[in-house]
Amino acid sequence: MDRSSRIKGVLAGGSDGWEVFHRSRAMIAAGVPVTELTIGEHDIRTAAPILQEMHRSALGGHTGYAAVPGTDALRDRIAKRAEERTGVPTTRDNVVVTPGGQAGLFAAFMAVCDPGDAALYIDPYYATYPGTLRAAGARAVAVEARADHGFLPRRADLEAAAGGAKALLINTPNNPTGVIYGRETLEEIAQVCQDHDLWLVSDEVYDTQIWEGAHLSPRALPGMAERTLVIGSMSKSHAMTGSRCGWIIGPEDIIADLIDLATHTNYGVPGFIQDASDYALAQGPAFEEEISAPFARRRALAQRVLSTQNVVRSVPSQGAMYLMLDIRATGLSGSEFADALLEDQHIAVMPGESFGAAAAGHVRVAMTIEDNAFEAALRDLCRFAEGRASRAA
Repeated sequence: MDRSSRIKGVLAGGSDGWEVFHRSRAMIAAGVPVTELTIGEHDIRTAAPILQEMHRSALGGHTGYAAVPGTDALRDRIAKRAEERTGVPTTRDNVVVTPGGQAGLFAAFMAVCDPGDAALYIDPYYATYPGTLRAAGARAVAVEARADHGFLPRRADLEAAAGGAKALLINTPNNPTGVIYGRETLEEIAQVCQDHDLWLVSDEVYDTQIWEGAHLSPRALPGMAERTLVIGSMSKSHAMTGSRCGWIIGPEDIIADLIDLATHTNYGVPGFIQDASDYALAQGPAFEEEISAPFARRRALAQRVLSTQNVVRSVPSQGAMYLMLDIRATGLSGSEFADALLEDQHIAVMPGESFGAAAAGHVRVAMTIEDNAFEAALRDLCRFAEGRASRAA
């Protein structure tokens, strides 16, 4: 029996970008110690009070079918949070709860793209983006944000790709680069979307991890609330990655359509998880800062380590839990460097090429292990790079 063209086309015959991660996990399973700096997973677990609320809700009986759009309490909480942070009037009718941000991305593109429509995304990109667009039936079209332009998309490049497209996907703070799109960049993106009648899908799951500058949601820009779908999640802001609770914020009419889609796909998120998410969001910004603090601390630590050598250069990390490191001085590609680092040093990082052509010659390092271990791994990475650079010279 043959499979559908849709499912065969998710990866378009290419890689999913996760080979080094899978190899490192296989080594660990075989008893080989590996320092993993690959996946964006907190080294702390979900806070005990959140789990206690989840437990209380489950024991209290919220284990049956939950409201498909999300509980009124959680949707109200998400709407209030969004309005306070953006100034854009937001109610529960602008919110649908999804099984994590990834499901929200898929649903968003199911809602705005017909089969074969061009959907633009920025390269470098989170590894699942092009596959998600293709799974939704769209034609995934990359727009390169080059290293020599600070990995920021340029208006001219967006304009060149926008003709006939239906949607644009952006991510700020950005995974994998750590770059934050400032007001000028977002205003250019907004103008392109308005000039070419594009939907903007804005992945903002790292909005609580800001190290320099400020996060601006493009939904807050003039004329953008009616054409923007914002993806949010409990995963990064509250260390609830396994709970799979996210959301989409957008215009009421398309949110109503997305609720219909949820009815026919996932049929909602478990009620006890929604109650725990509502509780977590109610703890406010101070709790979110507590969750993000280790990454701010490790970023400062990394800056000190990297300042002691001149082979590995860091892309300025303004947000998110990652460092994008330029290792081109070694003479290796990002993939070659990551493979050799895993083999020689048992340190696993993600090749830049996993995130697109624009990130070639770079590796992404997740700041997701204890401080001393992180510092030691980063020093070993730099020494390894220096050795390879000497060999290349």
